[in-house]
Amino acid sequence: MMEVRNAGFEVKGRKLLENVSFSVKPGEFWAIIGANGAGKSTLIKLLSAEQPATSGSVHFHDRDLRKYKLKELATKRAVLSQQNNIALSFTAQEIVLMGRYPFYDADLSQRDLAIVDMCLKKVGIGHLKSRLYPTLSGGEQQRVQLARALAQVWEIENGLLLLDEPTTGMDLLHQYETFQLAKELTRKHFAVVAVVHDLNQALQYADRVLMLKNGRPHAIGTPETVLTEQAIHEAFGLPVQIIQPDTTPYPVIVPQASVSYQIP
Repeated sequence: MMEVRNAGFEVKGRKLLENVSFSVKPGEFWAIIGANGAGKSTLIKLLSAEQPATSGSVHFHDRDLRKYKLKELATKRAVLSQQNNIALSFTAQEIVLMGRYPFYDADLSQRDLAIVDMCLKKVGIGHLKSRLYPTLSGGEQQRVQLARALAQVWEIENGLLLLDEPTTGMDLLHQYETFQLAKELTRKHFAVVAVVHDLNQALQYADRVLMLKNGRPHAIGTPETVLTEQAIHEAFGLPVQIIQPDTTPYPVIVPQASVSYQIP
């Protein structure tokens, strides 16, 4: 579906990404992890064609991403960006309808409206569809944007969903539901690539993990092979212990050191 070949991104002589290579297949959930400034959001911009790679290449469905027109690309993948500030007084439903724009020329069909309502309910905000977007909480706005991305890929065969910190502002329940939804999509042969800050969520939900450090791949593979105590310490500068509780089928990452700050 998507193949990243030695991709890099450079701005004014500063390398933000360098020598990134990996392949995304239908049905896979990829978690992109790394410390602040590691290049995670920059990588999502390269994968979405918001920014072209300045070295290497990104291929999507066996074509160089740079060969796509944006309208065609919008019918094959959807993007949830990190910043989704909309000050205009659109309703939640109208925001989600934007996800259907690539698929019609003039008028919305009843099918489009049904998909929008379905996606609003899927993320748990069907009851908020008439609310003005600026009046919603940060977590509710994030779920509206997730519903918009879902509406865009809903009928795409082997669609791709690119998510940059998809659970920002969400409470614990809705974080859980968001990742459960992502896994549900992969079972329908969608591919999901998400920037994930919570390493335990990456360990629990991802099929594959790419760990970035200073713009370069530090580790890549299954969660169990990437999320080791040593690799986490090297990438994040924090010692951790990985334990296997009797009550869960997956390990848990526990920080082993705290940072203290002196207030003058």
